[in-house]
Amino acid sequence: MFLNTTNTNFYTPLWNKYRPAILQLMVASAGQPQEYKLSGHEFKAMNPKEKAYSFTLHAARGKAINNIRNSAVAQDLLLILEQSKKATELMEKDTYEFTLDKQFVLRVVKLEAIEAKAS
Repeated sequence: MFLNTTNTNFYTPLWNKYRPAILQLMVASAGQPQEYKLSGHEFKAMNPKEKAYSFTLHAARGKAINNIRNSAVAQDLLLILEQSKKATELMEKDTYEFTLDKQFVLRVVKLEAIEAKAS
């Protein structure tokens, strides 16, 4: 069994700091894709050994729907989103794409509404 033991939540304090801005981006992404420039030096200070900080995370219903096992940065973002009542509510209704590029620009795109399942 190969589990990713490299993620020790280096980035959760940083994502928690940016959480209010990320929630605003999620709400605003209903109109059009949003972006926010993060401070690269903060990520590098959290884990200087990390080689690649960029990722794409597709999230719906509080879960990643794409493979983020190799990205501690994305896993920690999802962890912070799961702890937010507002983010959880938004992800219950819609699918979101979070992309962090090499210039540390976070893009948030609302992809689609999740169809309500009859219980």
